[in-house]
Amino acid sequence: MSGEQKAKAKMEQAKGKTKEAAGRAVGNERMTAEGRAEKAKGDAREAKEKTKDVFKG
Repeated sequence: MSGEQKAKAKMEQAKGKTKEAAGRAVGNERMTAEGRAEKAKGDAREAKEKTKDVFKG
């Protein structure tokens, strides 16, 4: 399941980055903030998975 969570984290990061960039392009602060939040969620998930890997190995 760890691989699945890592993939989900990468997908959230990419989606958030895209949403943030789109929000900036059109001047939509709400969309920009949502993108940042989504990217942060992906970053947190990735950090959690990396921590798990450290303790596994």
